[in-house]
Amino acid sequence: MSLKKLLKEKGYHRIKLSFTKTNHLELVAKINDIEGNFILDTGASSTCVGLEAVEHFKLMPEDSDVKAAGAGATNMLTQIAQKNLIEIEGWKRKKTDLVLFDLRHVNEALTNHKAEKVHGIIGADILKKGKAIIDYKSKSLYLK
Repeated sequence: MSLKKLLKEKGYHRIKLSFTKTNHLELVAKINDIEGNFILDTGASSTCVGLEAVEHFKLMPEDSDVKAAGAGATNMLTQIAQKNLIEIEGWKRKKTDLVLFDLRHVNEALTNHKAEKVHGIIGADILKKGKAIIDYKSKSLYLK
């Protein structure tokens, strides 16, 4: 039995991934019914949206004490947007909190390598909630 068939029987949703030119896994997700491009990052503790995409997704930012670090930047100020609907190809979670911070350094690195900009990062919080399984061979993410 194939992995795809086995996981489908177990109630998983299959999400197609693609590799960017920088070899990151990328996917399309909806936040509050609005589509955006996201990098899948198993090393990111939280799902994040760039400050420049706050209006795009109609988010309601609130100040946060959390400082973000990653991808060569540290001590970045963050905001939070609470209770959002996230949907990834049929898999949905309501009341999802998103960390908002400046993703310009990430997008600069992507565009320097001729890759598309992203609206955000899907992090370990979503991957844990969805009992994620990543199949690199078939470029698929499975969420339950």
